[in-house]
Amino acid sequence: MFKLEKNKRVKISADIELKDRLVGVQRVVKVTKGGRSFGFSAIVVVGDEKSVVGIGLGKSKDVSTAIQKAIESAKKNLVRIPIYKGTIPHEQTAAFSGSSVLIKPASNGTGVKAGGAMRAVLESAGVKDVLAKSKGSSNPHNLVKATLKALLELRDPITVASHRGITLEKVFNG
Repeated sequence: MFKLEKNKRVKISADIELKDRLVGVQRVVKVTKGGRSFGFSAIVVVGDEKSVVGIGLGKSKDVSTAIQKAIESAKKNLVRIPIYKGTIPHEQTAAFSGSSVLIKPASNGTGVKAGGAMRAVLESAGVKDVLAKSKGSSNPHNLVKATLKALLELRDPITVASHRGITLEKVFNG
């Protein structure tokens, strides 16, 4: 997976209630001299629906163990993303491997207009109104990683104003 910055990670505390969403389960085959060995790979997204989200992968010989491993992995990779008035602060694109994504802020009441893998990440993060488009590969693993990468590149208006040395009104009015 890609590296997460130290300051973006979130510590799990007892008051965070995480909900998990299963994005996909794939059967994987290892061919050896003795025959074929079957296993399962699962990808899971966890989040509190209030700006904290994490993704995890798990592999095992049976489905339920693979899902549990993925959930544990996702809980170790939690990050906080900026959400402004139920949507994202600005338009963002990102790519991971063969998948590229475009996410745009939307007006109140639009809902989450996104495909399956992207929808799981955005809803787990707590984004209520957003427009999203995936381009290139539709592989769920790469789509989830590209979506998380795009969300990590977002900057909230307060941070932008402090870096530029201006007021919040100037950030919004241009």
